[in-house]
Amino acid sequence: MTGNSRKNARNRPKSSINVDEDHHPINTDKKSKLRREKIKPRSFSKFQLLLGFFAVFVFAFSTYFIYSFVVNSTDYGSRKPRVITPFPAPKLMDLPQFQGEHKESLYWGTYRPHVYLGIRARTPQSLIAGLMWIGVKDGQYVMRHVCQDSDNLNTYGWTHHNGRDYGRQLIVDQGLTLETSFLKLREKGSGYGGDWAVRIDLQSKKSGSDEDSWGTGHFFFYMADEGGHAISMSRDVLDVHESSLLASGSRSDVGGWQLHLESADNPEIHYSGFKTPHIHNLSDLVLVTLAHQIRSFGYMQLPDNPGQSPNILVFQISAMVPFKADFAFVSGTDMKNSRIDERISSLTGENLTKQLVKKKNEYDDKFQRCFDLTEKVDSEAIVVGKATIANLIGGIGYFYGQSKISVPKNTDIKGDGYLLYWPAELYTAVPSRGVFPRGFLWDEGFHQLLIWRWDVRICLDVIGHWLDLLNIDGWIPREMILGAEALSKVPEEFVLQHPTNGNPPTLFLALHDLVFGIKMGKFSAAESSEISSFLEHAYIRLDAWFKWFNASQSGKDPNSYFWHGRDNITDRELNPKTLSSGLDDYPRASHPNEDERHLDLRCWMLLAADCLQTIVKVTEMSNESGKEYGFTVNQLSNFEILNKMHLDEAFGAYFDFGNHTEKVRLRSQLKMNGNHARQEMVREVLEEPKLQFVPHLGYVSLFPLMGKLIPPVSCSSIYMKYNTEHDPPYWRGTIWINMNYMILSSLHHYSEADGPYKLRAKTIYSDLRSNLLRNIIQNYYKTGYIWEQYDQKTGKGKGVRQFTAGFFRIDQCDVIALSRFKASWILLD
Repeated sequence: MTGNSRKNARNRPKSSINVDEDHHPINTDKKSKLRREKIKPRSFSKFQLLLGFFAVFVFAFSTYFIYSFVVNSTDYGSRKPRVITPFPAPKLMDLPQFQGEHKESLYWGTYRPHVYLGIRARTPQSLIAGLMWIGVKDGQYVMRHVCQDSDNLNTYGWTHHNGRDYGRQLIVDQGLTLETSFLKLREKGSGYGGDWAVRIDLQSKKSGSDEDSWGTGHFFFYMADEGGHAISMSRDVLDVHESSLLASGSRSDVGGWQLHLESADNPEIHYSGFKTPHIHNLSDLVLVTLAHQIRSFGYMQLPDNPGQSPNILVFQISAMVPFKADFAFVSGTDMKNSRIDERISSLTGENLTKQLVKKKNEYDDKFQRCFDLTEKVDSEAIVVGKATIANLIGGIGYFYGQSKISVPKNTDIKGDGYLLYWPAELYTAVPSRGVFPRGFLWDEGFHQLLIWRWDVRICLDVIGHWLDLLNIDGWIPREMILGAEALSKVPEEFVLQHPTNGNPPTLFLALHDLVFGIKMGKFSAAESSEISSFLEHAYIRLDAWFKWFNASQSGKDPNSYFWHGRDNITDRELNPKTLSSGLDDYPRASHPNEDERHLDLRCWMLLAADCLQTIVKVTEMSNESGKEYGFTVNQLSNFEILNKMHLDEAFGAYFDFGNHTEKVRLRSQLKMNGNHARQEMVREVLEEPKLQFVPHLGYVSLFPLMGKLIPPVSCSSIYMKYNTEHDPPYWRGTIWINMNYMILSSLHHYSEADGPYKLRAKTIYSDLRSNLLRNIIQNYYKTGYIWEQYDQKTGKGKGVRQFTAGFFRIDQCDVIALSRFKASWILLD
């Protein structure tokens, strides 16, 4: 899981600009003026020409040759290092099932999850759109744009989202309520991917001190071209009563395009243009511009200056709250019979209202068909369930770029200490829009447990994108930070991905469900055919992924495994973290070395082997592969071997094994830093470690139960301690819903299997399920959020807010999962 260590350091918010009168753009002591201010925009011979072309050609060729030699030469003697060499197999995203209608239907979407509302296409250099607004914090105006926990919004998130052409989001910022709606239409005359509309509806809670805060509301809607193509203004002075056209442009993918604004509330419109590739800094550009306007003219409005050939246009919409505005984007405007006026009419006003109502009802109906929960939970739970699956689906993003990979050891590669992965695209859900708005490998497996039940084709598309990131060795980076916008949310020290480290292969959880669904007839004939085709083509990559784990993460003993990447020389951590496991600070052996045996990884390997064996059977592929994985399954599911390696009979529980001592503590010591001294917390070891079971009862101890490894007839000292001075407990006591999901699933299994503990398993399952549901629903209605984790004593939500979640069905049992980043809160009847 994304870790607490990342909460403390990796996710330190980037500097943002809060505005005040002396140093920043906006001052609350002065009421903004709404006034219009226009700013006026301020021969060779043939031989020489041929010689010039020749010189350019020689330079280009030599540059390319040198570049290729430097980049591609390695100590292996290959063209480029193996770690950044793609797996030599056809890309899954090139399969026919992901082309044509499927590809075009998903072209546009709310694929920028790190901002409160962001639209882009699934293409590397996209035209993008987004929303900003002026909010109030600590008595001063601030700009809202990028999702941040530090904004302390009352709530934000999708209440409805179908993943394809519709979404509704509710944002409450102090006394201001914004409802944002997204609709996509593909009509006759539109360009590739169709048209889309955004409705912004601003309302004010007029109570107490908020009454005067929102006399005038300001929000900003922008269009930007990542490819640098110029965007044209429709005219110098914008007035929606004269013309709805705001901007236009042309691109190779969608042809000519136009952006229109319709509003019955007489808004005042100002604008500013920018020419820059640094779109991720757009908030700052707008704030600096507003600061200049305030200092120069004393009012808060953009200067009505488009600049020279801008690739970004920002429109400031100001009006008395409440007010509503509809933005319509139409493509293919340069084609004959483009029917622009008719299409704009379909995307605005009453026609848009009707479409949004229709889509909302369709979402509600689909939710009922998919999960059939009306008779099983109350109406409050249904509302929470709809919102949580909407947040998961609405949090799907599209990213493009190159990951930074640490240079493998024992190589003579020189440079900046990192290599660039090949340029890659990733279509994926994200753990949290505010803190982790990028792809995380082990989180995605839990996400897909929900998504396949909602839209199996989207699920396959996401999994295909992840598997296409496999390198020639069978490794997939555990965290994908692609593009400037994603990179802007991550401190530099956490950007590098290490090719020696793995991450739980949770995609096999979803793949196992898909295979089981085919066997049980859960899918239509067309869906089953597509899933089977996907699995058959994906098998070569899945096989390579498993073999990478089997080779790189294996332990000294046969059938043993341990997570690589733990720091064995640190003196700053009470117990060195295991970030690659996803369980971060869960206590492992105090002194990491190759003698370790990690119980959870062994169970993940069993899941993967069992899934691969089943895929071979379902797709009727070569039986030799099936036999190989069948043998592995038999070895890893052997109860006697499991007990020998991980069962502490004296304690009566399953544990990790390694070089360990309990006698460690953090003590303050005086450390010299040049000529300066300061107190730091340093680990102190009070006795020599020895090889033994690691006696910490927790989530890892329950993995054999979660994996249903225990026959039905059979059945910690670092608890809640800080790991470093600034690293509070994360996996050492708090309630994690994805783990409870896996526990509940296994309890349900044992409650139906014949054995002496059948009734006891049913009772524990029922009590745990009831408690989890009640606690999550209460927290949601009290705080407006689904939380990352919950306090083990009070049940209060903790950690990061607004984590993805959803309702679904599992193994013929009704399930609700409201999650942290994973499949989470559960109902199994």
